[in-house]
Amino acid sequence: MDAGRCKVLIIDDSAVVRQLLTEILSRDPGIEVVGSAPDPLLARDKIKRLNPDVLTLDVEMPRMDGLAFLENLMRLRPMPVVMISSLTERGADATLQALALGAVDFVSKPKLDVAQGLQDYASEIIEKVKSAAKARVRPLARAATQKQELDAAQPAIARPAGPSLRFRTTDRLIALGASAGGTEALRVVLEQMPADAPAIVMTQHIPAGFSRSFAERLNRHSAMDVREASDGEAILPGHAYLPPGGLHLRVIRDGARWRCRIDDGPAVNRHKPAVDVLFRSVAQNAGANAIGAILTGMGDDGARGLLEIAQAGAPTLVQDEATSVVWGMPGAAVKLGAAREIVPLERLAERLLALAAQPAGSAD
Repeated sequence: MDAGRCKVLIIDDSAVVRQLLTEILSRDPGIEVVGSAPDPLLARDKIKRLNPDVLTLDVEMPRMDGLAFLENLMRLRPMPVVMISSLTERGADATLQALALGAVDFVSKPKLDVAQGLQDYASEIIEKVKSAAKARVRPLARAATQKQELDAAQPAIARPAGPSLRFRTTDRLIALGASAGGTEALRVVLEQMPADAPAIVMTQHIPAGFSRSFAERLNRHSAMDVREASDGEAILPGHAYLPPGGLHLRVIRDGARWRCRIDDGPAVNRHKPAVDVLFRSVAQNAGANAIGAILTGMGDDGARGLLEIAQAGAPTLVQDEATSVVWGMPGAAVKLGAAREIVPLERLAERLLALAAQPAGSAD
């Protein structure tokens, strides 16, 4: 980046959105909007001439679909991309595909009153673009693109029938938190988990309209039963729980059981759901039976909660810097002394299962 300034190219078929994004991003002295384009075909030439550090890319555009353009870009010239997505079911599915193809993050664009909606999230847009400029972006393998083409049609992984699941206070409870890059990181972890894995509770920073599609996508990729949590629902082994959109997820104790509590309280660390809300409840109600892990993400949400899990006598991990898209949240936890281990993404599931097999309170 030139003199520390982040150069941004805006790609959107709406002249209004291009103008709004230009105005919003130009307010920050650390960002320079070097140009804009109404479609990907015109954008290709501008990328070569202007050499931007970050692209903002609309999902739905004329002449070339945003996802098709992103796939080509990540194979041929990988660079940080922040998607601009509509808050619709179709927009949610497309956004999750874009993140799987390598987009760093996304900004949700309301269907009505786009101007006010984008202005309301101006600080978040600026933060995400600046964070994306520092993200680790890898070339997209051809096999990965073929996998994404099949993803939407892929049936859920078959789950063998088994005996009734039992509740024991000695059962392990795995708590995961993530933000930017986390939709794919959580997929990688969950697809390595067996059907009888310990129960998992998760918080991923994601807009309300995207959470159901995200849970369904994770469920297709995992032998575990991945679902949006409902209030009061028992937390069972072999199941993984996400908060419904725009709500916090907490774990509560009910005798020897753990249950989900859906919380409509205020945002924490500017997030709702927030990782700290989940982790603090896990520390209080699962204690040494828990295992906490923070995956890729910007900011510091979850660091203090992970420290509380560690102080309760439970193992704590973070994803390593090399495999994180953004090492903000994991790095903050390390700086705070909350992480006992730093583990590459591809080994996280293996390590979580190994720790779950040890007696609660074990030091190793």
